[in-house]
Amino acid sequence: MFDVTFFPRAPYSLLASTRGEHACSLLKRPEALPTVLRILIADAHEVVRTGLQRIIQSQAAWELVAVAADGKEAVHQALLTQPDVAVIGYALPLLNGIEVTRQIRASLPKTEVLIFTVHEDEALISQLLKAGARGYLLKSDANSQLIAAIETLAMHRPFFTAKVSEALLRSFAEGPHHQELPLSPRERQIVQLIAEGHSSKAIAKLLNISLKTVETHRAAIMRKLSLSSAAALVRYAIRTKIVEP
Repeated sequence: MFDVTFFPRAPYSLLASTRGEHACSLLKRPEALPTVLRILIADAHEVVRTGLQRIIQSQAAWELVAVAADGKEAVHQALLTQPDVAVIGYALPLLNGIEVTRQIRASLPKTEVLIFTVHEDEALISQLLKAGARGYLLKSDANSQLIAAIETLAMHRPFFTAKVSEALLRSFAEGPHHQELPLSPRERQIVQLIAEGHSSKAIAKLLNISLKTVETHRAAIMRKLSLSSAAALVRYAIRTKIVEP
């Protein structure tokens, strides 16, 4: 868990789970829960969506307003329903969790995003926080922590389990690492779509841009990353967790 001496202006409270594990939540002025808590869920796997629905629908004052299986649909449904909390699986097709988070938070600043993933990776957590996510929950902790995580975010307070807090602390203590030249959000989106097997023509249609624009982005990406083949680009996407193998 976080040692508060590293964050003198950021006091943390500990939320005990049913298994005795702790999660930390950054405290500001407490806000009351909405009378009806409106929730969106998005995950690529039907079994995960079903499990999330079961937990959410077991709460009397919660309303499941939308379910999505890919990132593009998640953003679309968020704009339509304006949920209080969006529970977003990281490994979504078309738009991954980083891009979904960035787009939702840019358009709906009052909607909090809880990332739901198997990855316990400091660099990935950092990217998601920069995109605007204020909660990060490992799928292995869902049964014991999901309700607390959603309620905490609904009060506009960040939520991180102890495992994630320890990962963030390690990253903070070790300092910044050398990183490859960063890609823009649009370039990351195109990398994801290429790695998922979409042609340039299909990408142009999905993103509502011209084929020439896609090819220009593709050339810029290869140049920035010093790559010479589509296979190398796919390996980069997997290594940096833009997509999962």
